[in-house]
Amino acid sequence: MPLLECRGLVRRFGALVAVDGVSLAIEPGEIRAVIGPNGAGKSTVFNLITSTLKPHAGEVFFAGEEITGLPVHRVAQMGIARTFQRCHVFPALSARENVRIAAQARDVRRWRFFGGRTVVAASLAVADEALEQLRLTRHAGMRADMLSHGDQRLLEVAMALAQKPRLLMLDEPTQGLSIEETDRAVQTLRGMLKKGDLSVLLVEHDMEVVFKLADSITVLHRGRVIADGAPDVVKTNVEVRRAYLGESG
Repeated sequence: MPLLECRGLVRRFGALVAVDGVSLAIEPGEIRAVIGPNGAGKSTVFNLITSTLKPHAGEVFFAGEEITGLPVHRVAQMGIARTFQRCHVFPALSARENVRIAAQARDVRRWRFFGGRTVVAASLAVADEALEQLRLTRHAGMRADMLSHGDQRLLEVAMALAQKPRLLMLDEPTQGLSIEETDRAVQTLRGMLKKGDLSVLLVEHDMEVVFKLADSITVLHRGRVIADGAPDVVKTNVEVRRAYLGESG
């Protein structure tokens, strides 16, 4: 059974159909990329899965349970964590505190009157583990706004990872990075994901990043799925090359 399954998702903005009958599935341990030209509907699909937006039609299932239209916090509690195109970090806090807060938000004991010290200690342990996985331990005490842009992107991934998700959704994780920062981010992400115990849905504009990380690819064009399959299959698909790469042949 797929961990995540989207069935016929539709989302309109006035007369614009941004997502038009999109269906996709992610198996446990799979890394699936969603690609397409600007305006293809990639981020809208992300927002529909996480309930940031509500679909006009279609359903979303997670671990066999329908989650369509649930409150955003309920979707997160079920085991879905995401990053955003623009960094969502607390700039005045240290990298460690950023990740600790994310870990504590996932702890069911966080609102109890007693035991606060235990919750903080547990959250710090989770934060340190996430920082180590993203190779950010040396920056743990640094203010988030003093980190490089590349490290801020990785910090946001660490914050998502600290929520102990079953599905990690990465929205343009290398956006705005230099070539060197992108290479380091790819190496770090690949090392983190190679264990295979985490499912990942990735939106990414950099095709080299996609082909290095993804097990499978869904291609969107004008809100519709035009191809779906392994990277080598998608790479040679004529319709994909025409729509995404601008080829005429």
